[in-house]
Amino acid sequence: MADALLRSVHDLQAAGFVAAEATEALEAVASRYAIALTPTVASLIDPNDPNDPIAAQYIPSPAELIEVEGERADPIGDHVHSPVEGIVHRYPDRVLLKLLHVCPVYCRFCFRREMVGPQGDGSMSPEQLSIALDYIRSHQGIWEVILTGGDPLILSPRRLREVMLALSSIEHVRIVRIHSRVPAVDPMRITSELIDALKAGNKTVYVALHANHPREMTQDVRAACIRLIDAGVTMVSQSVLLKGINNDVDTLAELMRAFVETRIKPYYLHHPDMAPGTGHFRLPLSEGQALMRELRSKVSGLCIPHYILDLPGGFGKVSVGENALSETAPERYTVVDRHGDAHEYPEF
Repeated sequence: MADALLRSVHDLQAAGFVAAEATEALEAVASRYAIALTPTVASLIDPNDPNDPIAAQYIPSPAELIEVEGERADPIGDHVHSPVEGIVHRYPDRVLLKLLHVCPVYCRFCFRREMVGPQGDGSMSPEQLSIALDYIRSHQGIWEVILTGGDPLILSPRRLREVMLALSSIEHVRIVRIHSRVPAVDPMRITSELIDALKAGNKTVYVALHANHPREMTQDVRAACIRLIDAGVTMVSQSVLLKGINNDVDTLAELMRAFVETRIKPYYLHHPDMAPGTGHFRLPLSEGQALMRELRSKVSGLCIPHYILDLPGGFGKVSVGENALSETAPERYTVVDRHGDAHEYPEF
């Protein structure tokens, strides 16, 4: 088990995760896309399993340099909807506030992989943050601010407190949501000081935890999440449906149950975005819909996330779910049940 952050192909080789003969090919990947694994992540990897689902999420592959038609550097159109630096305003009642483009780990399927890491878009300067906050103040319809990046929870408690206090002074902002891998990849970072920083001010705080495989939901990870929840932070989940990692119903069921057992509401299951070099993770939408039907037949409704496609080009999220309803005639529908059987349903 590695006891330090792994940041290079050399580090991965020294830890036993990469064979010596693979280093040259992987250095080409590392020159374009950042590498980082925390000790928590490294401890979960089985180096003797060539198909290890944790390794596949974090250890680079030569396949990342293979681009296919339709992939793009900004697959969901962040830049298209960025009126000022650090703000993405795609939906009327909420904005993203991208405080930084640095992460504790770098996922190989990341949709912002061209923006994050040492060669990415960097962190907001104090001046840029001031302009971004002025933008939020001047748009009365903004009800929710989503802190993202990068990973906001790698900021110091002092910096987080400053941001939360600044947002607390904006009356029309009622919800602050934070998207983070930190509780799953560096759970000891969820300290009382950090939690106090998140609770600074008078806003309702949500944390969306990103985890993709049930092995990530260790006892330490669950304990970190419970510390947040017991302090009054509501938690939801977001996962990505990934070929070779979680694209089977038993794995998804175990993951969603782990969330619910930890008092985290399953929220989003993302179809992989069209980021460059991520085609080996993507699967057909029809397969995702079939998995959602299977999942609904297997687990409690508490465990069902929204299956989401974020349309390329910045056109927003669409729930692609189970595709259970089709209109067969005026005011008459066919509905497919959880077993795949079709039923006629009249409107009136």
